[in-house]
Amino acid sequence: MESSSLEVETVKLGKSIIVPSVQELAKESITNIPPRYVRLDQDPRNISTFPDNVPLLSVPIIDLQRLDVEGDSKDSVELERLHSACKDWGFFQVLNHGVSSALLEEFRLEVENLFKLPFSEKKKLWQQPDNHEGFGQLFVVSEEQKLDWSDMFGITILPLSVRNNNLLAKLPPKLREILKLYSTEVKKLAMTILGHMAQALKMDRQEMEELFSEGLQAIRMNYYPPCPEPDKAIGFTPHSDADALTILFQLNETEGLQIRKQGRWIPVKPLPDAFVVNIGDIMEIVSNGTYRSIEHRAIVNSSKERISVATFYTSKLESVIGPASSIIGAGIPAIFRRVLTEKYLKDYFARRLEGKSYLDFMKIVDGQDIMNK
Repeated sequence: MESSSLEVETVKLGKSIIVPSVQELAKESITNIPPRYVRLDQDPRNISTFPDNVPLLSVPIIDLQRLDVEGDSKDSVELERLHSACKDWGFFQVLNHGVSSALLEEFRLEVENLFKLPFSEKKKLWQQPDNHEGFGQLFVVSEEQKLDWSDMFGITILPLSVRNNNLLAKLPPKLREILKLYSTEVKKLAMTILGHMAQALKMDRQEMEELFSEGLQAIRMNYYPPCPEPDKAIGFTPHSDADALTILFQLNETEGLQIRKQGRWIPVKPLPDAFVVNIGDIMEIVSNGTYRSIEHRAIVNSSKERISVATFYTSKLESVIGPASSIIGAGIPAIFRRVLTEKYLKDYFARRLEGKSYLDFMKIVDGQDIMNK
C-alpha cells in the first residue's frame, strides 16, 4: 500500500446508488411514507415477547476492568463470561472500557451538529458514484430496491495509508479533530477486546495481533429520523456485519437496535457510558465458527430520532482471512475457506443485505472449497 495507485484502489471498497436524504424527507409534513420505503417484507417490530414462564432476555455485560485484573489467572470468571457472550449471543455491552466520558460527550455533540448542518452543506459530503463513503445509504444496487428509513455518513479512518483525507478535510474542523481522537481510542479498545478473545479461544495471541494490529477501521454515523408509519418501515435491513468487531456508541436514549435470538427480535438497551459490541463475520471465520456473528436490525420511532456511531474493525486489507492456524488441526478441520481481506470486503459491499447469507460463499462444504472448484 505504498503506491498512490494502490491507495486509491484499496480505499474504494464499494459503491452504492445515490439516494435522497431521509432526514430531509422527514422534515416534510407527510402522513404516509413513499412506496420505496414501505417494507412489508420485514418481521413485525415487536415480536420479542416470550411465554410467561420464560424470562426476558438481555445481552450480556462485560466489565473490561475485571478482564484486565484477571489477566492470565486460571480463575478467569469474566473471561468465561466474554467467551460465553461471543459463543451464545454474538453481542455484549462493555463497561469500564477506558474511553473518557469527556471525549464521548465532545464527540456526541459534534456528530449531532453534523446531522444539523444545512442540506446545502451536507451535499458537499454526499457519496460519489464510485465510492460509498460520505452521506447516503449502503448496499443499494438497483433503482427498484426498497430503501431504509435512515441517513448514514461513512468514512474509512484507519490505517492512515488508506484514510479518505479528501472527505475528512470537508468535515467541520472540530468534528475532524475529535473523530481522529475517537478512532484512536476505539482502536485501542478493539485490540484489547481481540486480545482477550484470543485468550478465551486458546488462540495464539501473536496471530491475532498480526491479523488486526494495522487493521482497517471504518466509522459510520447513523441518523434515524422520526417516521410517520414506523410499522411499515425499517431503519436498517437485518444483516450481520462483515468485519471482525463492531463497537457501537449510541448518542441518545431512543431504542431501535434489535438482535435475532431464538427466532425472536430482542431489543438492546444501551447502558450509560457503555459500548455495544458485536461479533462480525470475519471473527466467526477466524474462530472457525466458535464465535457467531448475529443478525441484527434497526427499527424506527414515530416521534423521536435515534443517532448512533458504529466503528467497524477489520483485518488488514492485504491479509488473508480464514480459520486461525492455532485453532484448527488434528480433529478440528477448517469449516471456512481462506480469502484476501480486500476481495472479501469488495464482494460484501457489492451485494444487497440478506441476513447472514454472505458467509455462505466462505463455507467449505463436505470438505471441499466450492468456490474454487
